[in-house]
Amino acid sequence: MCRERFLKYNVSEKVEAFSTMVGAELPYCVVQPHQIHGDKLAIILDKKTTRDELEGIDALITPIKNCPIAVRTADCVPILLYDPVKEVVAAIHSGWKGTVSRITKKVVNELQKSFEVDPSNLLAVIGPSISIDAFQVGEEVVESLYKEGFPMNIMHKYYGPKNDLNLLSGHHIDLWKANQWLLEGSGVQTENIIVSGVCTYYNKDFHSARREKNNKCPRIINVIKMF
Repeated sequence: MCRERFLKYNVSEKVEAFSTMVGAELPYCVVQPHQIHGDKLAIILDKKTTRDELEGIDALITPIKNCPIAVRTADCVPILLYDPVKEVVAAIHSGWKGTVSRITKKVVNELQKSFEVDPSNLLAVIGPSISIDAFQVGEEVVESLYKEGFPMNIMHKYYGPKNDLNLLSGHHIDLWKANQWLLEGSGVQTENIIVSGVCTYYNKDFHSARREKNNKCPRIINVIKMF
């Protein structure tokens, strides 16, 4: 196993944030949930919290220093948040279902409620995930996003009738822009949002359930920890 295969994010000197690449080995244990593509979150107050205790959770928040939290992805969008004023971090797993249910906005709301966070102070990372060119979806996904008021003019492309032999056909959705829109709509400043721009489908340094045609393929571990 390669121990140094990480995509690291320059968020703050007081925070370590990274996503694992293929073959990486985590440098330490992390608190991570058992995700189900839902919109529930948990606040972590004990470093020893186990995954079994976090069944059905898709986002974590913690004010504890040296308590790394993480979410697992393999095309879905990982979002990492840090407030340098209130000293609290969050990790979010947002696939298309989580995006439709606005899990990102719900986490920001919880940060405001429980930790008196001012969203304009938040620093955010949108990590490696599937890009719009690779994310071909059915009409039901497009309809779900449209009904929920998402800005389809900036996050939806239609390449003509779907062709199973051509990925650039049918409907495509930009989950990066969708989640950036949710962050900005929650009060996060555009200049405070880092978008990695790494597509998991096209970049073989990262696992992709679609490319590997295996929903049980290994996952990218997206970690954030305060010092």
